[in-house]
Amino acid sequence: VGAGTGAIIGKHMDKVKAEAEQVENAQVQEVKDANGLDAVKVTFDSGILFATNKSDLNAAAKTSLAKFATVLNNNKNCDIAIYGHTDNTGNDGINQPLSVSRATSVANYLKSCGVSSAQIKTIEGQGSSNPVADNSTAAGQQNRRVEVYMYASQAMIQAAENGTLQ
Repeated sequence: VGAGTGAIIGKHMDKVKAEAEQVENAQVQEVKDANGLDAVKVTFDSGILFATNKSDLNAAAKTSLAKFATVLNNNKNCDIAIYGHTDNTGNDGINQPLSVSRATSVANYLKSCGVSSAQIKTIEGQGSSNPVADNSTAAGQQNRRVEVYMYASQAMIQAAENGTLQ
């Protein structure tokens, strides 16, 4: 991907980021994807946290995800990766499948809100390997979370290269 194409995609992803920032309970960050292109990472601070050993979505999570689904539906040229996480309660034999279940719960709910399965490229569990808070304190519950990444699809890259990206 050339520098000019990357700049065009970056401007487009800035718009995506601004739209995602309107979703209540969403923490939105700009990050780089595997191709070095701008991507948007969305973490739901209180909307999609889970009880110990659970993967079911509560009402607040569903409300946040329904609003987020609108962002995804407005930006169908973004691909999506969904990563589930756990705290370190239990062992990897429990945490790895639980983190997959959490990511799958989010993916299934987004699909029920009209998000295309084709847009969701990755549903992955990372167990307790990626903590964002100290598990030995009460803050450790923040590790029981799902993160969603929005990044340029091949179609978006092609449109940017052709000068047709809206």
